[in-house]
Amino acid sequence: MPDLRRVRLTPEERRAQLIATGVNFLAEHSLDELTMDVLAQRAGVSRPLLFHYFDTRQGMHLAVVTMARDSLLLASEPRDELEPRARIRDTLLRITEFVSQHQGTFHSLVRGIASGDPAVRRVVDESRDLNAERLLDAFTELGTPDTPALRIALRSWVSFTEETLISLVIDRDEDPQVVVRFLEATLDGVVSATGELPL
Repeated sequence: MPDLRRVRLTPEERRAQLIATGVNFLAEHSLDELTMDVLAQRAGVSRPLLFHYFDTRQGMHLAVVTMARDSLLLASEPRDELEPRARIRDTLLRITEFVSQHQGTFHSLVRGIASGDPAVRRVVDESRDLNAERLLDAFTELGTPDTPALRIALRSWVSFTEETLISLVIDRDEDPQVVVRFLEATLDGVVSATGELPL
């Protein structure tokens, strides 16, 4: 690992670099394993310096998870120039490819956060809410009524998708195209079912 003390950076750049080191740690370890001592050793800085930037271990975890989440959201941001169906398919494909390339980080976010700090869990939940909103935009553009049932279904489907990506992409290394077709079929089924509910 590079010794970050030998690189002259602004405080903002230093903090970002420390956070990036923490995100890289998630590629092979769970969030619970990321302590101040571990990050200090990997970054080549003193433990007191980390407390200067993060105050607490929980603050460090929050910053690391936020950056990891934002990387996933950026990589899967919908392309507004595409029509809704193509936009959904393209987004699912890019999420699948991201998970394939960043398996450890994604696994840590989905499976390793459950027992963590409430503020950290909230960061992950915010990404689920945003992904559900992105889907809602596409389906209402296709003419699907915006109902409570649809919103509940899409939010639940996002969580289902996370587990599917772990099972099919990380555990079984399935072809991304096959995974996307499966996800599209389940999404259509969930959305179709909401039309039969008086919600």
